[in-house]
Parts: sequence; structure tokens; C-alpha cells
Amino acid sequence: MAKTQSFQIEGMDCAEEATILRRELGPLVGGADQLSFDVLNGLMNVPDAIVTKVGVASIVAAVAKTGMKATPIAEGKPLEAEDVDRHRRRIMLLVSISGAMTLIGFVTQGISAANFMDVFRETNRSMDAVPISAKAFYSAAILAGVWTFLPKAWAAIRRFRPDMNLLMVVAVAGAVYLGDWLEAAMVAFLFTLSLALESWSVGRARRAVAALMNLTPPKVRVISGQETKEVLAAEVTVGTKFVVRPGDRIPLDGRVITGTSEVDQSPLTGESVPVPKTVGEEVFAGTVNGSTALEVESTKLADQTTVANIIRMVGEAQSKRAPSEQWVDTFARYYTPIVMLTAPAIFIVGGAITGDYTSWLYRGLVLLVIACPCALVISTPVSIVAALAGATRRGILIKGGPYVEAPAHLRAIAFDKTGTLTAGRPEVTAVVPFQDHDERALLERAVALESQSSHPLAKAVMDYAKQKGVVGQAAAEVKAVPGKGATGIYDGREFWIGSHRYLEERGQETPDVHEQITKLSGEGRSVVVIGNADHVCGFLVLADTVRPAAAKTLAELREVGIQHLIMLSGDNQPTADAIARQVGVDEVHAELLPADKVSAMEKLVQRYEKVAMIGDGINDAPVLGRATVGIAMGGIGSDAAIETADIALMGDDLSQLPWLIRHSRQALAIIRQNIYFSLGIKAVFVVLTILGHASLWAAIAADTGASLLVLFNGLRLLRD
Repeated sequence: MAKTQSFQIEGMDCAEEATILRRELGPLVGGADQLSFDVLNGLMNVPDAIVTKVGVASIVAAVAKTGMKATPIAEGKPLEAEDVDRHRRRIMLLVSISGAMTLIGFVTQGISAANFMDVFRETNRSMDAVPISAKAFYSAAILAGVWTFLPKAWAAIRRFRPDMNLLMVVAVAGAVYLGDWLEAAMVAFLFTLSLALESWSVGRARRAVAALMNLTPPKVRVISGQETKEVLAAEVTVGTKFVVRPGDRIPLDGRVITGTSEVDQSPLTGESVPVPKTVGEEVFAGTVNGSTALEVESTKLADQTTVANIIRMVGEAQSKRAPSEQWVDTFARYYTPIVMLTAPAIFIVGGAITGDYTSWLYRGLVLLVIACPCALVISTPVSIVAALAGATRRGILIKGGPYVEAPAHLRAIAFDKTGTLTAGRPEVTAVVPFQDHDERALLERAVALESQSSHPLAKAVMDYAKQKGVVGQAAAEVKAVPGKGATGIYDGREFWIGSHRYLEERGQETPDVHEQITKLSGEGRSVVVIGNADHVCGFLVLADTVRPAAAKTLAELREVGIQHLIMLSGDNQPTADAIARQVGVDEVHAELLPADKVSAMEKLVQRYEKVAMIGDGINDAPVLGRATVGIAMGGIGSDAAIETADIALMGDDLSQLPWLIRHSRQALAIIRQNIYFSLGIKAVFVVLTILGHASLWAAIAADTGASLLVLFNGLRLLRD
């Protein structure tokens, strides 16, 4: 991945600003696709090569043309929450000043008029009707309010792209011209309040992610000789040994070199049960050590850990616009200029018909205010951000708005077998002794012959024997028979261990043994036979066991409306069929090469249109890319899984799939509710405006109220 230079963008509170920056900086950096954005943290990332070519100053100047401000972030400098929230705190300060000045101006004007209700009467629409003292307070309120959006309005004029900031400036200026100082101040205050609410909602979503991800300790207890010393995590190199005390959070990704403990991985995966960790196993930054100290060797730098990758991708996901966002963006692009033309048309036509140009100018200004697409524009991005953050808290990494909505439309889901529907590792499921041997004696011989082997089946045999408390001595003169098995001397006699084919080659197979092994193989099981020169001692049955939650998960998927469940496997047909029967898959495609899986997925997409593929994110990369939605199992610890898929189940937990689909449908429902509500409010007020029954302050209050409602509605998606 190419290195990038980060710029903190002051004034970027939603994906709308990211779109403006792409449009403005695209020609400068060689295309909008060269830019990536972390809206939650207010960051824009530009490849180092482009920054070197065009210069930091040129990028900062280009951002300034949009009314925003760019500050380069020094390499390795952490982005503090104080820095991120500075702009949002300033907006809240200006909102407070504007609101207070508006209230004081209203009280001052009311006292002067001796009747507070007179302040709202149309007869007060003159420069002389408002006392100088009240005008001073109203002016301060207007100045504090427009200060937040005036730069963007000016940038919109310079770009010849009218936006909601420009609409509000025109409305405020028009109200002042008409002598409606109170309403001008109210428009400035309430619009700034709506911007503050939007900023707050994005900040809340950011804090929801930060609360989950900002778990990595800033310092590491590095082992130095016989002592430990604390150093900054950012300074620790790969291969450094460090200590994690009981109950401490693990500061870096690494491999356990001493100790056995249980680690709480729930911050990354959502798992409720701590995971046992022993020598040689991976641990991850941000997880919590159990009751035993661990010595760990770091395997990644602080900015390359699994947590760091998740934070980066969650941030970048904000700038990948969902279909609903794209529709709203397109709508607002045409809607705003039309409103800018409609308002003066109403003023001219209405004034010409009635002769009362002042009244129709006021109605035109009201139309500008109520037509402001603020609530509409923020309704979808906030919902998407909240949905992304809510899923991340659940241990599901969704890599952009399009993949928030996509699961809601799925008609079919295809599963890889190994590592997805099954555990991906063989386990001993039965021990079948012959002759006078018992289970323990058979396992002792198996352990003696397999103790030096690295084969997955050998490891499964050793693990099973350990569970049963069987510890055998290693056989002497062990010789591997490539692709078949091994021989060795145990207890003074030669024994062998191997596959069904090896048994057949030795000529020791009986009809009864052949029948048993053939039946087991047809059920998708592997058989390891043990014998000596005289007879077959017995055999072990191994199988890649079905995940405990697989059958229940597939049943729940049917309940939520996914009726087509398919398996795409490279394994043999009997094994695939056996697993399919256990979990409830209704369509099986087996013995597929990677290219065959892609072809099968293309046919499924033609048949069902919206199809997800669930795989391990590494071997299944081509088919994950071809599916409507690619979902990787076990994103934790697998950079390839995170990079390849559209969605990663960090906890390697299939049972999250039904929740993901329900979450996607809820997000889509909330987005539609927000859009319909925002447009409905505007339609009502447009009619009231034309009839002369709407005022500036009521229009902006309604728009702010609508903004507030859609914000809180969208933030419901933060909940698990």
C-alpha cells in the first residue's frame, strides 16, 4: 500500500464536503480517485508521490478555495481527540454566542416596543422600528452565525456552484434589507445550530468508533536484559520482546513466546468468551490479557496493527458513498440552483400581480430558507456513518456506504466450505481398534509415529491424544512414505501408519475393513490406518468438523428471507455433500478450482442478481470480488481478509450474518424515512409560503427541527 500524507481538514463534517474536495482537488492531483477521506476524524489522505510532485502549499491553497482549511499532519504524529474536536467546539461556541445575542436583542427590542408581541408584527419591518441597541445585538448574532458558513458560501460563488450555505447568506442579507433583524438573526442562529448538530452527530459516531478502537496503550513494557522499561508503542520495532501483565491491554500485535493465558478479544471481534493463548499463538493490540503474564514478540509496527488497519478502513469507508447518498447528492445538485431561480421568480411574478413587492420579496426569502436541503443532505450520511460505527462495535468491518445497503437486497448467499461452514482444521471424531487393541494402545502407536510430523492430520491426532491424556514415546527409525504415511520402530516392533491407499498397497486390507473405510470416505471423512507386519491394529477417523453455529445460522438466514443458500467448494463431491446435509445448504458445487468458483458465481448472479459470497478472504479473493458483496471470515489477524472483502467478520463468527442483514435493512429503512420526512416538511412549507402563512424564523425552525429529528433517527443505528 502506497504511503500517504494526511491533512486535517477543518470544516469537513460530512461526506458532502469530501465530494467538494474531490471535485476541487481532482485536477490538481491527477484524479479524484487519488484522494481518500476519513470523515470521522476530518482527514484527507494524499499519496506521498503526488504531494512531492504538486507540493503541500498547492494542496493547502486548493482546499482553501472551498472555504475549508487544510493542515498537514506530521508523519508519526498521533491525531489527538483535542485536535479533531477543535472545529466542532468552535462551532458550538459561535452557536452559543449567536443564540445569546439573538435573545438579548429580542428582549431589548421588546422592552423598547413595550409589548413583546409587537416584535413579530409586520409593521416592524422597517429600519426605524428596531432600536439601535437591539440592532447591535442582532448584528453580533448574525455575525457569529454566518461566520461558520460564510467562507463556504463565498467559495460556492467563486465556483459558480450554489449550495445551502449560499442560500442562507442570501436569506440573512434579504431579511436585514427588509428590516427583519430578529428573523435574520434567527436564520443565522438556527442554521448554525443545524451545522453544529450535524458536526455533533459525526463526532458522536467518531467517538463510538474511538471508544472501541482507542484501546491500545501508548506505551509498551519492553524487555531489556533482566529488566523492563516503558517506551512509546510508536517506537517499538518488529521483533521486540515485551511483557503484558495480567489485566493489561496488549499494546501491539505479536506472538506469545512465554506464558499461557486467556485474552478478551471482544473489542475487536465481539466474542463474549475469552480466547486461550499459549506459546506460538497470535495476540492483537487492543485486546485484554487475562490472569497470567505473557511475554510477546511484536510482529507489526504500531501503525500496521489490526486495530490500526480497522481504524483506517472505517475512516475511509465514510467517503465511499452509498446509492442513497449518491441519489441525494444528485438531487441536491439540481435542486439548489432551481430554488435559487424560483425564489426571485416568485418575487417578480407575485409582486407584478399584486403590486406588493415587499411582501413577495419576503415570501421569496422564506422559500430560500425552507428549500435549503440541509436536513435532506445530512439525513443519509449520518445514517451511513452510524450504521458503519454500530457494525464495527459488533466486530463487523463494513468498508463503505455501498456495502451498508447491499446486504438488505441479497437474494442468495454462497459459502465456501473449508474455514467457513467448517472449522477449517481436521479433528479426530472416532477411534476404531481391531484385534486385541484398545483405544489407548492404538493412540500410543499413532503418537509414536506422528510425533515428528507437521502434517495437519498428524497434528489433529496429537491434539486428540493430548486431550485423552495419552503420551507415547517417539518411535525410532521413523521413515516417511511420501503421500502415503510413515513407518517406525515402537516397543521393539515395526509399525506403520497411513492412508487407505497405503493399506491397499501393503495388501493387508480385509473386505470388512474396506467396506468400513469406503463408507466413511463417502461421508467426507478421512481415515488414518495403523498396523504392523502381521495385521491391522485399527484406524482413526478424522473430519473437518462443522462450525457449531453453522446450521442455526443458515436457518436464521432463511427466516430473514434468504431462501437460496449455496456451497462453492474445492473439496470432493462426497465431502461437500456430507457437509451440506449437516448445515442445510440446498445447492452444492464441488471440486471447483478458483476460476471455476468465479464462473459459478457469475451464473448465480445472473440467476439471483444480488448474491453474497462468504469465504476466508485469501484463497477466495477472486470469487469474493465477483460477488455482489464479498464477506470475509476471520478478519482479525488476516490482513488479506480485511483488504480483499467488502465486509469482514472480525470474530470469525458466522452467526453475525443474520444480524448484518437485519442491520442493513434497518439502515435502509431509516434512510428512506429521513428522505421522505425531509422532503415532506419542505413540501408543506412551500405551500404555506406561497399562501403567505409562513415566516422566516418558522421556516428555519422547521428545517432545524427536521435536521434534529433525522439526526437522532439515524443515530439509532449506533445501537447493537
